[in-house]
Amino acid sequence: MRIEDKNSKLKAGGGGNTVTHLTLHACVEAGDLIALQTLLRQNPSLLNQRSILMAQTPLHIAAGLNSVEIVKYLLDWGGPGKVELEANNVYGETPLHVAAKSGCNEAARMLLDHGAYIEARTNKSMTPLHLAVGYALESRDNSMVKTLLEYNADFSATDNEGNAPYRYVPAGLENVELFTLLCQHVTTQIQNVTQQIYNTTGYSWTGFPSVVNQSNNYGSMNYLFTGNQIVEEPKNYDSGIKGKMDEFDHELSKIVGLHDLKLQLRKWAKGMLLDEKRRAMGLNLGPRKPPHMVFLGNPGTGKTTVARILGKLLQSVGVLSSDNITEVQRTDLVGEYLGQTGPKTRKKIEEAMGGILFVDEAYRLAPPQTAGNHIEYGVEALEEIMSVLEDGNLVVIFAGYTEPMKRVFSSNEGFCRRVTHFFQFDDFTCRDLAEMLMIKMSKQNEKSRLYGFKLHPSCTYDAVLAVIERNSTEKLRNKMNGGLVDHMLNNARENLDSRLNFDSKGDELLTITLGDLEGGLKMLSQRVNID
Repeated sequence: MRIEDKNSKLKAGGGGNTVTHLTLHACVEAGDLIALQTLLRQNPSLLNQRSILMAQTPLHIAAGLNSVEIVKYLLDWGGPGKVELEANNVYGETPLHVAAKSGCNEAARMLLDHGAYIEARTNKSMTPLHLAVGYALESRDNSMVKTLLEYNADFSATDNEGNAPYRYVPAGLENVELFTLLCQHVTTQIQNVTQQIYNTTGYSWTGFPSVVNQSNNYGSMNYLFTGNQIVEEPKNYDSGIKGKMDEFDHELSKIVGLHDLKLQLRKWAKGMLLDEKRRAMGLNLGPRKPPHMVFLGNPGTGKTTVARILGKLLQSVGVLSSDNITEVQRTDLVGEYLGQTGPKTRKKIEEAMGGILFVDEAYRLAPPQTAGNHIEYGVEALEEIMSVLEDGNLVVIFAGYTEPMKRVFSSNEGFCRRVTHFFQFDDFTCRDLAEMLMIKMSKQNEKSRLYGFKLHPSCTYDAVLAVIERNSTEKLRNKMNGGLVDHMLNNARENLDSRLNFDSKGDELLTITLGDLEGGLKMLSQRVNID
């Protein structure tokens, strides 16, 4: 997670202390209660300020770090305004969600004691108990689950996939304690309900399932009231796995081209999902190892897009607790002086924990053997990353040009043993690029410079294809790939502006012609130096 102005400082000035170049979020992250108090006294409106990328409030960050003093101060804030207990970040998580998924027990209790809603839902309809189960599986620490159950969290609440929290507990001896904890709570609540029914109606509900003893396949039952009995219903794993595969296929289908890669990815995903089914049946497949990967190919071939799709799939099957992608390059990892690289790299690894660390241009960590200290620094960063590949709850994707990446493979003896999945991203063809351009203009993002613009009817797929074939070389296309379309369209808009005058009106102000596209691509060819 990036927090703006992390390196800010406190400065004394005027008649008292003032805080300059410092955000409330940075104060919380640093655990600096005094600086936070100073900032809030100066500007109380910052109390619920959102971070730019994650839309987190200071209370989100304090709860996720278990900074109990800061949590208490924010909850007890006596100045203008009131702290937002149910504020949502970009994932729809409240501060209680963040505390639950981070195992921050004390912060969670403080939030609950101040009235935090224990059944709050994320964008995927997950409750804090869902996320607490995820944390318990990663850490083998069930205390957060116990805390939420102590506060009467709803064990039966289902998320968007129809799963209650206990459904995410895979079969296996290492998870028996967690599953038993959840099921004991289930039995207690159901027994209370049935007793209330009997007291009210006189009907006796029998056939209560002894779910804790179902050790072979203990994660596989639903509870149904039928007639006067509570009965067990086996979970339909096939439909759940098929749904995940269908969603994965659907996301891949949105990507233009890359047909061979898609076949390879579907084969890999199918095998992983079948392993999940085997584990759910109680089969011992050994410890689950994070599927670290290498993405080979030129820039602009969709490597980051595919990483995001894989992140969603890996989170859905419990390999990762988050679908976050932390993108880094050499400059994010390597320091300028001796002793800086290790801490700098470890900090990025910590930010990525739970999700994917995407190392772009990874070959720059193992440059050709020439004189200079930077070689050692890059290798040091690579070794730091390699040291955590077997820790779990992190998937690392190394991306870069095919040939230079071979230096990375040979720079560390354990690389090919720990990183076992290699995917090749081919360059886009002229047809792929033409299709991409047509899609971009038909489905524009509101933040795009081309939002509201449209193509002239003469800009058919075949006509656009002909423009690309006629005005670009193979070297240019292979160097830029998908980036060629973005630059071509932006240049086409510039071409449109240059041929219009201030008397222009109506559709002509927003219509890009075939000539604009051709002019835009020619402009790109002139600007980009292809050796």
